[in-house]
Amino acid sequence: MDLPPEVEVMNPFADKSAMQVCAQFYKKYYSDNNYRHMIIGINPGRFGGGITGIPFTDPIRLKNECGIANTWAPRQELSSIFIYDVINAFGGAEKFYKNFYITAVSPLGFTWHGKNLNYYDDKDLQKSIKKFVIECMNKQLQFGINKEVAFCLGDGKNYKYLSKLNEEVKFFEKIIPLSHPRFIMQYKLKKKDEYIGSYLKKLAEI
Repeated sequence: MDLPPEVEVMNPFADKSAMQVCAQFYKKYYSDNNYRHMIIGINPGRFGGGITGIPFTDPIRLKNECGIANTWAPRQELSSIFIYDVINAFGGAEKFYKNFYITAVSPLGFTWHGKNLNYYDDKDLQKSIKKFVIECMNKQLQFGINKEVAFCLGDGKNYKYLSKLNEEVKFFEKIIPLSHPRFIMQYKLKKKDEYIGSYLKKLAEI
């Protein structure tokens, strides 16, 4: 894919440590034939999935919540904190991952001048990754994903893009939006417990 000027790809899977950790994580939680509902984020951030290769899982959550040791600096990501609060409220990582598979519109992250860049914040980037996004989604749908209902992390631009793409390609029958974890942690922290309750209610409805 041809990226716009000064936009760089953040590929955690180019790191040997990340690949080893991913192998441990997916073997631990996904070595079965369960059908799972997909939860779709935006693209990896620098301090979570952009390091570990596991969506919304920073090095601290990876060690403390998933029991997978790693050598990365123990930095945390706001979105990862919220997601694992939801996971623990649901019943813990083992129970949660038996039912859900977290991914992103783009499994690769992007940066602009060293800062996180969401795919939808640059129209040229959005256009250039479309084929890649469709290919990645179709591959993941073969993992044993329930195609009736999926969830979108982000009820604004991410949901708008994903809904439009879904109308075109027909990945799922229905996509349910959830408020984005980073938005909650940055702007609605006092209401975090309410948002966790909203997540659990929507996840339980399916």
